[in-house]
Amino acid sequence: MDILQIVCIGIIAVVLSSTIKKQRPEIALQLSIATGLIIFIVVIVKLSAVIDFLQAFSRKASIDSTYINILLKIVGIAYIAEFGAEVCKDAGESSIASKIELAGKVTIVILAVPIISSLLDLVVKLMP
Repeated sequence: MDILQIVCIGIIAVVLSSTIKKQRPEIALQLSIATGLIIFIVVIVKLSAVIDFLQAFSRKASIDSTYINILLKIVGIAYIAEFGAEVCKDAGESSIASKIELAGKVTIVILAVPIISSLLDLVVKLMP
């Protein structure tokens, strides 16, 4: 049912934005950003159950919670960077959008260093 509400919010926003865009394009952009934020917040609230499941699973499997937290941060950064880039593209600023995407990718690589380090340590231990 939640997806129907999200789709309805999106469709209503598109119709309003299309109507307003001809006379007030800046308000249409603000409406688009606000709608995106509302949908993003609704989805984030639903993700709490998934996060709880992953943390419970990591405890059962004796996985260091640091790695799970890093993975969750990476997913969050990817979504936020994509959202920001899409807003910039909607505003006609594709060059800024590409810089946001680059910043998101670099941040993800920086966050992934401990996981990569662990994997390399494991590979070195497995080698004869």
